[in-house]
Amino acid sequence: MNVAGDLFAPVEAEPAPSPDAPLAERLRPRRLEDVLGQDKALDPDGPLGRMLARKRLSSLVLWGPPGSGKTTIARLLAKATGEPMLALSAVMAGVADLRRAFEEARKWRARGRHPILFIDEIHRFNRTQQDGLLHEVEDGTVTLIGATTENPSFALTPPLLSRCRVVVLERLSPDALERLLERAEAHLGRRLPLDPAARRRLCELADGDGRYLLNMVEAIADLPSEPVLGTAELAEILQRRLPIYDKEQEAHYNLISALHKSVRGSDPDAALYWFCRMLDGGEDPRYLARRMVRMASEDIGLADPRALPLALAAAEAYERLGSPEGELALAEAVVYLALAPKSNAVYRAFGGAMRAAKEKGSLPPPMHILNAPTRLMRELGYGRGYEYDHEAPDRFSGQNYFPAGMSRERYYVPTDQGFEARLKERLAELDRLREERGRARASTEAARADGERGEP
Repeated sequence: MNVAGDLFAPVEAEPAPSPDAPLAERLRPRRLEDVLGQDKALDPDGPLGRMLARKRLSSLVLWGPPGSGKTTIARLLAKATGEPMLALSAVMAGVADLRRAFEEARKWRARGRHPILFIDEIHRFNRTQQDGLLHEVEDGTVTLIGATTENPSFALTPPLLSRCRVVVLERLSPDALERLLERAEAHLGRRLPLDPAARRRLCELADGDGRYLLNMVEAIADLPSEPVLGTAELAEILQRRLPIYDKEQEAHYNLISALHKSVRGSDPDAALYWFCRMLDGGEDPRYLARRMVRMASEDIGLADPRALPLALAAAEAYERLGSPEGELALAEAVVYLALAPKSNAVYRAFGGAMRAAKEKGSLPPPMHILNAPTRLMRELGYGRGYEYDHEAPDRFSGQNYFPAGMSRERYYVPTDQGFEARLKERLAELDRLREERGRARASTEAARADGERGEP
């Protein structure tokens, strides 16, 4: 990006790429109009379009997957504004590099320029390094453009993030990849020996990454025009691309969210797809098994009481069999959970009861349900008036079990789904009996009180 010994330099001063440079470098767009697949970010009415209209950039974070054009866009933004630019990699740069950059940037600022500091993989900087950028970004010494594949909300510190505008770049669409493929063929002066299915497969293997597509094109660019390759022949030539998946970063959380919501949405096919995407990316099947137990409790609950035991059984089957045999048991559980009737009534009831437990303080249980193992406790009224439910009609006394001074609250509200519909009927019957026996109990206690006072 710059010549050694000259930190900040105009982008126009960069030499044209060598004919021996990688195809991705030779085809790097030289104008913003030539950037593919990022129309939304570069729209004239968007944030970048408005900045370019006034020829003045604000500090930015370009967030997008690999091969989406982050570095290219940063270079072209600098070129469009006419400002000098220095590129650093957060993997290689240290505090000394930043100090030198800031020193030279101040010289440019003294001449009325607004130097741009581009930091690739900015999420690799630790908190201290990110904090080291704050003052120079805040006072305008540099205009920062950071590039990251990680979610800035997690990867960047809040103070740095608050000083930058986040611009989201998208993975390249199939249409954008096809146009890039055509651009590569025009540069090479020949059409690749691929039939239509193999051509589509090549773009699928790129997985939204323009750089990777061009790398694959280079791998087959020297093949003869005949024979034309199908998908099977293409697969023999190209090494299969590993999916973009980091088990500890955003892709992990995005895909487990997709799996969980597909199960919640009763779509077994989508659920299986995300389940397999995570397995294919190297996810630990035990983690998926744990999440399925959570789904059974949170989203199915008592609408199907068999869901939780089945999820646990699938987890145990995987422990006994291991991979890949045990993964089929997990897949069976995914399908069952997706098709089971859904209820979050217990989940909501648990949350409501937990809030009440925190808000109500240390209310004691009512005296009649306290044990009375000593004479003193009996004399104090512990256990007095308790009715043994097994000896009550319908094995239900209808007594109050909430703390004294706390009105009865309803946390569990069953749905009409699956087994829970029967529980809803049972709860309604218990409510009726509780009210009926409460009235009878109140009448009996009133009569007893009248008798103690000697009233007729």
